[in-house]
Amino acid sequence: MWHSGHPFATLDDAGMRKKLDALLGRTFKVFKFITLANLATSRVAVFKNQRQIRCNQARSEVLQLLQHGEHERALLRVEHVIKEQHTLDVYVMVEGYCNLLVERVHLIDKERVCPDEMKEAVSSLIYASNRCGDFPELLEIRTIFTAWYGKEFAARAIELRNNCGVNPRMIQKLSTRQPSLYSRLKVLKEIASENNIILQLEEASLTNEEALKQNHYEPESSTSSGGPKRKYKDAVDAAQDAFKLSANAAAAAKAALELSRSEPHDTHNNNSSKNRGKSSMR
Repeated sequence: MWHSGHPFATLDDAGMRKKLDALLGRTFKVFKFITLANLATSRVAVFKNQRQIRCNQARSEVLQLLQHGEHERALLRVEHVIKEQHTLDVYVMVEGYCNLLVERVHLIDKERVCPDEMKEAVSSLIYASNRCGDFPELLEIRTIFTAWYGKEFAARAIELRNNCGVNPRMIQKLSTRQPSLYSRLKVLKEIASENNIILQLEEASLTNEEALKQNHYEPESSTSSGGPKRKYKDAVDAAQDAFKLSANAAAAAKAALELSRSEPHDTHNNNSSKNRGKSSMR
């Protein structure tokens, strides 16, 4: 039992834990975090302007191709527009999360369990730190959060484990997969529509171009029974592959149905031709 003069005599359990953490140097580095977050947002402001210029230039190049009637080349070039826009979107998210955490840093400092309303921001910054080499501050921020919330919390965000809390949009924007044909067509149609241009694309060339672009996708034979299983880069990679497999399965089922409908008709025609041959021989 502590006497009235003991430093922990009037503390509740939470207060006592906080006092012990302070004595042992296990406190959240508030000032250091705020400094790093402010440095990151300052860097974002510069990078956003640079990336916006590059994005505008990429869109202008696509527009020039469309105006010269080179629509097939424009479909290829629009991939750069999408990548620049994705990077720009990530910068905006990083900036927003840093500002949010600075405003609510007192909630982080209170408890060593991440509050639900802060989990997306914290987890997304940890995830981005592993993929945004432009921001060395994010690596230091990740170190601070890892020390505060634990290695398991950080690993869950970096490896995208269940209940990781990372914003799905950030996962998609930071994916290394090439933009799908659907995404490229969507952006190309937007650029064409804004400038009153009617797209003229050949369906055959779209199909061939899509097959060439999906170089991260392995043939189905490699994932069939007895073959090696596909290894995925991230959650988006796995989801897109699952969509492709389901689409292929649906196409195969449709083809099988059409063939089954045509078989009786073909058999009847074959029998008729055989009968006509016998009668002519007679």
